[in-house]
Amino acid sequence: NNYNMINDKSFINNLNYSNPLNIKLLSNITKDSYSSHFLDNTFCVFKSLINDALYLVYSTKTISIICFNMIDNKKISEIKNAHEKYISNFRYYFDKMNKRDLVISISSIDNNLKLWNINNLECLYNFKKINSIGRLISACFLKDNNINYILSSNSNYPNDCEPIKLFELNGNQLKVLNHSNDNTFFIDTFYNKRISKTYIITGNYGYIKSYDYIDDSLYHKYDGNDNRRHYSLVINDNEKDDKIKLIDSSCSGIIRIWDFNSGELLSKINVDDNMIYSVCLWNCNYLFIGCMDNTIKLIDLIKGEIIKDLTECDNFIICVKKVKHPKYGECLISQGLGKEQIKIWINSQ
Repeated sequence: NNYNMINDKSFINNLNYSNPLNIKLLSNITKDSYSSHFLDNTFCVFKSLINDALYLVYSTKTISIICFNMIDNKKISEIKNAHEKYISNFRYYFDKMNKRDLVISISSIDNNLKLWNINNLECLYNFKKINSIGRLISACFLKDNNINYILSSNSNYPNDCEPIKLFELNGNQLKVLNHSNDNTFFIDTFYNKRISKTYIITGNYGYIKSYDYIDDSLYHKYDGNDNRRHYSLVINDNEKDDKIKLIDSSCSGIIRIWDFNSGELLSKINVDDNMIYSVCLWNCNYLFIGCMDNTIKLIDLIKGEIIKDLTECDNFIICVKKVKHPKYGECLISQGLGKEQIKIWINSQ
């Protein structure tokens, strides 16, 4: 499967169907992490298939990239001066063919993206000035016939944006995506294993878009008419459900659930006019969201309502992810804006 971020969430979050209602804060993981932008994916966390490490990769205010092993709570390595400006995003991909853990890091201020082999800390390629106008806000990996590519997005005001670009890992630009000149704050891919087809999905200003990767055509526009930014989204691909559901977050404080294939709006959940920066599918029935009011909220997707608030945070929560820890089981990892440290939340039982 094409394990990019959305597919990672679909895979990791369906390891089992535990109820996260008893989750509580365990501790801060980091002491030196720093996030400078209101963007999802400010860190990445993954179990390496190369060694026994459970990696947490994040950035510091001194523009270093830290590789941290969450199993023994030790810093594995540090890449100093990884970028010239603050690092805003990370994405992870396991390169099965070459057996290596790949991570891309983005500095949206200078429009640079770097590709790293985390196993030996080698910078494989530096994609400089990807966009001539606007900012590089989000990027992701894409896999096609066992070949890995990188997709980049663009954000600019007032909507004078360059299209989404597809690159080889050596920096060669292969093509641009037709009709994608949108203010794009989030980009990812979704591999629909039911029909063996890959889609590109973007979070834009006021709506979500999905594209057919093969012919570059627009698949659907999921328009919520809220005129706000969409920083995060996730696919809920439950094999027991005949519908593949796209769950998107909005800075208008609304969670919308769409039928991915038809584009129909199935339901929406209001979050008290609270800006939502990140979503994390726990399993097919629960969703964690990071909010502007310094809380992480747990939503029961069956009931369509908030059932728990995690309040032990001091700043806006801009990134939430799930990981399977060998000691604690299923855990939630979160990060807030600025110096709000990366935290680990575990099941209290």
